[in-house]
Amino acid sequence: MSRRIFSASALSTAVSLALVLQALPTNAQENKAPQPGKDNAAGAAAQHLEKCYGVNAVAKNDCAEGAHSCAGQASQPRDPKSFVLLPAGDCSKIQGGKTTAG
Repeated sequence: MSRRIFSASALSTAVSLALVLQALPTNAQENKAPQPGKDNAAGAAAQHLEKCYGVNAVAKNDCAEGAHSCAGQASQPRDPKSFVLLPAGDCSKIQGGKTTAG
């Protein structure tokens, strides 16, 4: 009886392992980790978004130009180096909003 249980357990493990290996990505492109700067820029261009500097709230920014590493790290509101991605044309409608860092 114990031989049957062992055989059934081994077979079950082998089938499970085969299913798991099929589900793993095989393409190097699928294994690639997201790159925030490049992925955000590509997504922003596809969605017609522009960078709007000087309109962020504390810790509510999409990124920055040399001030800190990136999203959510703005330490002051309306930081002239931190930007928020907005639909194209909306930045000029916000008081203090600029499309260039500075």
